[in-house]
Amino acid sequence: MKEDDVKKAKKALIKRALGYDAKETVEEYVKGEDGIILTKKKVTKKPVPPDVSALKVLLELEPDKAISNMSEEELVLERERLLRELSQAQEKEEKICKKKSKKNEKSSMKK
Repeated sequence: MKEDDVKKAKKALIKRALGYDAKETVEEYVKGEDGIILTKKKVTKKPVPPDVSALKVLLELEPDKAISNMSEEELVLERERLLRELSQAQEKEEKICKKKSKKNEKSSMKK
């Protein structure tokens, strides 16, 4: 594997280990006289939570930071850090769900 490919793979692994927001696009088209016309386009962001397996692989790739080489204190600190990140990701997801449910409530009230 080329060094550039290794860097790309590691970057993707880091992204997966930490979690990210994925964009999802839904488009609706209508066939008209002028051909096919885009009538609706909806772009939504969906949170992808951190992946513990990806984090484990990432940590094992760097021998000086490998879990097996960590002291008890380092393991406890790493665990706390990961729990904080997971908690933040869950809070972010809950906020998004609340916003969506409020939007749905408003749109159902209008009907």
